[in-house]
Amino acid sequence: MNRKPTLKSSLQALLYLAPALVFMTTFTIIPIIRSFMMSFYENYKLRNITKNKPVVWSLDNFQKILADQKFYLALQNTATYVFWVVLCSITISVTVAVLLNQIPFLKGLFRTAYFLPFVTSTVAISVVWSWLYHSEYGLLNYLLGLVGIDRINWLNDPKTAMTAVIIMAVWKSLGFNILLTLVGLGNINETYYKAAQVDGANAWKRFTNITLPLLRPTLFLLSTVGIINGFKVFDEVFALFNGRPGPGGSAMTVVYYLFDQFYVQFNYGMAAATGIILFAIVLIITVFQNIGNKYFEKRGG
Repeated sequence: MNRKPTLKSSLQALLYLAPALVFMTTFTIIPIIRSFMMSFYENYKLRNITKNKPVVWSLDNFQKILADQKFYLALQNTATYVFWVVLCSITISVTVAVLLNQIPFLKGLFRTAYFLPFVTSTVAISVVWSWLYHSEYGLLNYLLGLVGIDRINWLNDPKTAMTAVIIMAVWKSLGFNILLTLVGLGNINETYYKAAQVDGANAWKRFTNITLPLLRPTLFLLSTVGIINGFKVFDEVFALFNGRPGPGGSAMTVVYYLFDQFYVQFNYGMAAATGIILFAIVLIITVFQNIGNKYFEKRGG
């Protein structure tokens, strides 16, 4: 029997939710509204406010950003980062998870090992990887030397700077992706595999016709989370290159561009406008992802 909520129960619910609502309003909703307003301020700079200069509303910040070549470089670097990190991370994670799923005792044995990178500080990881990337004493160059490949100046060459960030990010994301993929594999009914074996399907056909279609919700989740996190990349670049956006700005991302406008150039309006543009890009991609996911759901795979 459904009972309608009374005024007393509604007030009690609001009372319980009040601390979270106050915290969310203060530190999330209000800053978002202020940032949106700030993005339309033509001369929103701290020195103008302190001098009581008038603040003019316009689209000037967005026009400046869309005319700035550094922004397009940052957008290109971010798109490259998102594409390769999401693609490589999901591919490797699915492969490793499927192999681990075949040997049950390994799932518990290595769970801490492969999940540890995800919970480790990005700064700590970047310090370790900066040593791995060292042009003279780095482990990666040592291994490349064993197979006859010349040393690579990973962090000081504009051609390899973004590649270095991508490799580190893929390694860091594997733990989370493998764990979720193992959960998705655990939800697949073994009956499907047994029926496929009876029909004579080999391992590859079972993987492509059973595992991948039934893993689609998990893969959709991983790709969505990966794309959103990828467009927000900043810590990896800042920590790996000691506060610089790579040699010659070769590893500059959209969020680093926002950081530079806010904390270095003190263009608060342009920084806020960059955040609005980034939000719009992620929103559009997420909407198209959902449309694609619903399309495949209707087709049954």
